Amino acid sequence: MTSNNQLSLFEETSFSQKELIPSSGKIPIPAGTYTNIAEEMTPHCNQCQRCGLGATRTHAVVGRGNPNARIMVIGEGPGENEDKTGLPFVGRAGQLLEKILAAVRFDTEKDVYICNIVKCRPPENRVPTTEEIAACKPYLLEQIRLVDPKIILLTGATAVKGLIGDKRGITSIRGTWMDWEGRMCMPIFHPSYLLRNPSRQEGSPKWLMWQDIRNVRAKYNEICN
Repeated sequence: MTSNNQLSLFEETSFSQKELIPSSGKIPIPAGTYTNIAEEMTPHCNQCQRCGLGATRTHAVVGRGNPNARIMVIGEGPGENEDKTGLPFVGRAGQLLEKILAAVRFDTEKDVYICNIVKCRPPENRVPTTEEIAACKPYLLEQIRLVDPKIILLTGATAVKGLIGDKRGITSIRGTWMDWEGRMCMPIFHPSYLLRNPSRQEGSPKWLMWQDIRNVRAKYNEICN
């Protein structure tokens, strides 16, 4: 067997390993696996069975917005509307998120990329398990690498815990800047929490969110302009 034949065999083995990624959470997804979210990673997510959520989804929900955005918003997981459409944050919580971002002149088509900790809807919108998060996290890390945002907004405690491992409650850490892998991260309230707490009085969740999103705008102006 020539050295050229040996090299060819090794290349074929490497390719097969990549193709096995959607089949099992035990298959690693090394940094640099994907070169494109829409053309390479999304097809893998749509056939993914790395955890049990793949058996009950309608669509994998990978992301939307500008794939070169300076700001990334990461939520917990898809809900019913997201599962039907294949797009994140398109229900009532998503509509509120759009208004929050627009209030400080962020356009979700131009300035923001939106995704979730897990790509498939947990049944009854329950919190994703540790195993489900672990199986899906390598996809998220590839999204972050490819989008390369300067600022990451983590909506809710599950997003914070899922990405950076901080287990503190969202009320104690929201609005705090955290450095993660050279990127500025801020935990914020999930829009669904704001829908359940509609008061705009000083000190209310909505009032606090307004302070936080203005802080995000100021940081964006500081490091992205």
